[in-house]
Formats: sequence, C-alpha cells, structure tokens
Amino acid sequence: MSASKNLEAAAEDIASDVRGVLASKELDSVPHIKALRQRIDTKLAIARELAAEKSKLAAKKAREAASSANAYAHDEPWQIAGAALAVGVLVGLLLGRR
Repeated sequence: MSASKNLEAAAEDIASDVRGVLASKELDSVPHIKALRQRIDTKLAIARELAAEKSKLAAKKAREAASSANAYAHDEPWQIAGAALAVGVLVGLLLGRR
C-alpha cells in the first residue's frame, strides 16, 4: 500500500473516531455540537482534497524525474556506463579488502 493510501486510511480512521465521539447521544444536549460537527466535516473534506492534490503532484514530479533520468541516460550513455563501472570497481575494491 502506498504512503498516500496509508495517509488517507489513517485520516479516515481519525475522522470516523471523531464522528463516533460527536455522534454520542449525550452530546446532543450541548448546543455547539451540531456546529462543531459541521466544521469538522468541512475541514475533513478540505484535508482529503488537499491530500489528493498533493498525492497527484508528487506522482507527477516522480514521473517527470524518471523521464528526465531516462532522457539523460539515452543522451549520455557512456557517462552512465562509466559511472556504473566506477561504482563497480569501488565496491569490488572494498569487498576485496575483507
């Protein structure tokens, strides 16, 4: 499960818990509870929308970064091969010392 899905699930759990507490019949006698319930529902809806927007933005940035890395690898294949070779030699040297 992705981090955004975990975050959404956690937010839904919290919202459910808050609604459960506010839905208590004992609280119906308190005059401000109805307004509080409405404010919480409104703010939760806004938070859900913001989380969805942030998730879409993060996915878009990740796609752009992957596309940029792919384009660089296609434009400069020898530099990528050289860097991979250097890393391989370094790892080989470090493992060879043991």
